[in-house]
Amino acid sequence: MTAPADRVPTDRYRPTLRPDVLVSDEFLLGARSVHLVKNPRSGKSYEVGVKEHFLMARMDGTRGLDELGAEYAAEYGKRLGDANWQRLLGMLGVRGLLEGGPAAPPAETAETAATADEPPRRTLLRGTLPLVADADATADRLHRAFGFLLAAPFMVPLLLLITVMEVVAVARLGELVDGASALFTNPVLLAGVAALLWFSTALHELAHGVVARRYGGQVAEIGLRWRLPVVIMYCTVDNYLYLRTRWHRIATAVAGAVMNLVVLLPFCAVWLFVPVDDATGEALAGLLLLGSVQALAMLVPFPPLDGYKIAAQLCGATGLAASSREYVRLAVRRDPAAKAYPRRARTAYLGYTAGSLLVFAGIVAAVVALVVHLVAT
Repeated sequence: MTAPADRVPTDRYRPTLRPDVLVSDEFLLGARSVHLVKNPRSGKSYEVGVKEHFLMARMDGTRGLDELGAEYAAEYGKRLGDANWQRLLGMLGVRGLLEGGPAAPPAETAETAATADEPPRRTLLRGTLPLVADADATADRLHRAFGFLLAAPFMVPLLLLITVMEVVAVARLGELVDGASALFTNPVLLAGVAALLWFSTALHELAHGVVARRYGGQVAEIGLRWRLPVVIMYCTVDNYLYLRTRWHRIATAVAGAVMNLVVLLPFCAVWLFVPVDDATGEALAGLLLLGSVQALAMLVPFPPLDGYKIAAQLCGATGLAASSREYVRLAVRRDPAAKAYPRRARTAYLGYTAGSLLVFAGIVAAVVALVVHLVAT
């Protein structure tokens, strides 16, 4: 192959990925395996293939292109030509991912400059409102204050207590349903329970941020989001998909539901062990039912719930729902394209589809059983 006139000097140039660039683990996306790459300075994210990631992971400034090419050839049995290097390095440079290059592509910089002074769009019916100036610093302070609870000596007993509470709730489900029914006839107690559940959702969001902070995550925003009549808190973990291991990502996703259930523990203790009047007992029973449903609903594996994020990490996929739908569509039609999916992808997509259908059937069965119970009483 004839080298182009602007050929990179392979014996001297040692490409270095910017130290602040975020690179994810390998994820399934359709029939492909990809890594996600994010330039924090521009906020843009990109997908790269496994082979591109192989080279990027070794661009630490210690290897020239000849050395990188030799390692690539040893791994994949093929050397890269000059045109391949030009495309790869050009792509990384244009996206602002290489040390010594621009922090962001010019188009992105112009776009950012044009919108930097524009406030978030808010209307009476919908919008968001950040509550703190530095969300990451706030999450860090919360982690310093309460992060010790995430250590095994505290977390294991908490999880055991939550498990016992939910077993008791299932065993006495009829009492909880009756309590919830009575609760809806008492506006004062219902308002109190609603306030507690709203407070629980706020702690749910902060729990995501605190656990993410423990594993090196960055919290971009903490604020209020409203879609009237619903007003909730939110906590955005900016680099969730770039946390170091899938278990760190799963822990971050499940933290909210765990916090919802932890909030219920003292109320469950009062309901079980403290003599109270009938109205208070019914309110506590209703709170336990509604709070448990609130927490467990977040673990349903449908987007955009936390359970979906957990399922995606267990499957090692991004865009899991869309990829699963596409694969099942091809498989049902016996399209030859379905055979191009690797076994790992087929297993993940079929497993997610089957699991989702089972969960949906369980939800329908629970709703029907609840309606039958209410009609019978």
